[in-house]
Amino acid sequence: MIGKILIALIGLLHVYILVLEMFLWNKPAGLKAFGNSLEKAQLTKVLAQNQGLYNGFLAAGLFWSLLVSNPDFARAIATFFLGCVFVAGVYGGLTASKKIIYIQAVPALLTLLVVHFT
Repeated sequence: MIGKILIALIGLLHVYILVLEMFLWNKPAGLKAFGNSLEKAQLTKVLAQNQGLYNGFLAAGLFWSLLVSNPDFARAIATFFLGCVFVAGVYGGLTASKKIIYIQAVPALLTLLVVHFT
């Protein structure tokens, strides 16, 4: 049950990131969240919307894993999407901002451990 709660929370986090990147990128909330100037946000808006869409796919996969009735298949789906979140978080942390490691990668890794060892 704790694994499912953590998966849902990570899914919700990625829905939030989707909203920030797709709809609020050049608005005050998006500018603050990503530390961008309005000028930079205007230039990168389409790229951010693409990133937001990918975050939506991650969220959809995590939510899908919660809806599957077969526990082994549900765990496999969750493992795949949590692994994707982890890799994306590490890559983002190394290339964009170190805080991404703590926001995305660490929670995904901890959730993977809970899903597989509880």
